[in-house]
Formats: sequence, structure tokens, C-alpha cells
Amino acid sequence: MRTIPTPAWALLLAGGDGRRLKRLTQQIAGDPRPKQYCGIFDGETLLDRTRRRAEFVTRPDQHVVVVTRAHEPYFRSLMTELAPGRLVVQPRNAGTAAGILYPLLRIRELTGNVPVAVFPSDHYVSNDGPLVAAVLHAISVAQAHPAFVVLLGVEASAPETEYGWIDPDPVPLSLSGEPAFPIRRFWEKPSLRLAQRLFERGALWNSFIMVGWVDAFLGLTRRVAPDLIAAFEPLRLAVGGPREPEVAERVYAALESSGFSERVLVPGADGLLTVRAKSADWSDWGHPQRVMATVRRTGWRPAWLNRVELASAV
Repeated sequence: MRTIPTPAWALLLAGGDGRRLKRLTQQIAGDPRPKQYCGIFDGETLLDRTRRRAEFVTRPDQHVVVVTRAHEPYFRSLMTELAPGRLVVQPRNAGTAAGILYPLLRIRELTGNVPVAVFPSDHYVSNDGPLVAAVLHAISVAQAHPAFVVLLGVEASAPETEYGWIDPDPVPLSLSGEPAFPIRRFWEKPSLRLAQRLFERGALWNSFIMVGWVDAFLGLTRRVAPDLIAAFEPLRLAVGGPREPEVAERVYAALESSGFSERVLVPGADGLLTVRAKSADWSDWGHPQRVMATVRRTGWRPAWLNRVELASAV
């Protein structure tokens, strides 16, 4: 008998402080809100767009959003919009390692071991179609290879020095349809000379969009960063119970800020696969220059543009 694939869940990362984009978002919004809550798209936020993108992958009641308590004025509406248990409030922003592990524990408590697609909420995507197709392919790869975490690599359009790069093995796994590739190594913000070499040999931009079973993420972390798993063990035991907020406070108070890429992905590359996001007009809006470059490249004229350009000229 054919088995029915387990439906995927979506984990939306919205706990960052957006410091590098703060000057621009303050000009747009008039307050110091992080970029994911700023109405950059003429009132629509980056998080709004990410939530809509995730709806092409899985039902809204299977979306979990991780936020940071200090940003409550900006995420308050999510408390009623999301299904119960789907809003994970961190006591503070402790980096993407914590921002992924805590909601994974919540998903594990809510529904067990399921495939999860992780979406950062600071990406510009002009056309969701190619990116969503790559995510759906990554889900099918994760279903077939549940021990691996599958990372989306965006086909590069330039030798970008400010992005992370994925160097895939040229020999794919034996899969029907679009292939998946083992990862040889990561390169973080390479020199221009190295970026040119990576670009010429078909390396991929690291999108930080990932798909894997909850237990694959947790198992990979346990193997390469056992201290992180140990730090979250009290919270794992408390998730879903009345003491969860109190235990979360205690766990986060002892955490050093760390990124999931450097703590887990880079040392755990042998537990990863990558799939190509083809023809995806994608940009990581980590700097104001990236936003303005998108404006110039696409001819997009948001309502705030004249105001920002005037302020920059003063």
C-alpha cells in the first residue's frame, strides 16, 4: 500500500531586531519597529508576504510564528489571527539558533514529528511561484530522505560578496524529478575573487529557507551542538504546560546569542542536502542598499520612496 505523505508545517522566523535596516524602516514607519513589521510594500509587511507565501505550502493553522516579546506592539494582532499555540514568544532575541529550536519544540509538542519548512521573514521575492516550487520539491526530498535537512539554494545572478554561498556536490542523489545535491561546504561572505569562482562553477546563494522533519533538525543539532540541545532540555519538558513562560525566561537568560548557520549548518553539512531555486528573483533585505537596489532594478515606486530620497538628500 502507498503511504500518504505527512503534511508539512511552516515555521516563520520573525524574532529579529532588524538593526541594519532600522534607519530605513524608521523613515518609512515613523517608529523603530523591526523590518518584518514595517509596511514596506505600501502597507503590506515582509511578514505579511512571508505568511502568504507559506500558505502556498501548507494550511494557515499549520503555521507557527516565532517572535520576541519586546516587539509585542507590532505582533499583537497575531495573538488572535493564529491558531492556538502557533505564536511562540521568545523572552528576548538570542539569534536564529534559539529562534528555530524553541518553535521546533512547540511543533513537536503540538503535532509530533512532522516535516517543517522554515521561512525567514526578511526576503524580497518578486514572484513566489519558482520559490514555492522549490520548497515543495524540498518537502518531497525530505519525505523521501527523512534523516536529512534540505536547504534551498538560489541560483546566483552575480558574484555577490555579502551573501552566504552553498557549494553543492556536482553528483546529485538518485531521485526522480528535480535533483537534490549533497553539500560540500559553505562560504560566508566571500571575497570578490572567491565569489567570482563560486559563481562561475554554479554555486548557490544560501537562502536560509530549510525543510526537514522536526526530529531531523533536532537530531542534527544534537550531533553538532549538543550544548544547545542541553540548554533547551528544561524548555522541552515544559512546552505546552503552565510553567513554559517561566522556564523560557530561565533558559533564555542563560543563552548566548548564536546563529543556526554557524552553530548547526556549517559543522553539520554532511547531514544536509540542497535543491536549486531556479529563476527566483530573490534578495535578502539585510541592508538598506539591498532594498534600494531592488527599487532601481525593478522600477518599483513605493509610496515612501520620495520621502526617503528627500531625507537622504538633506
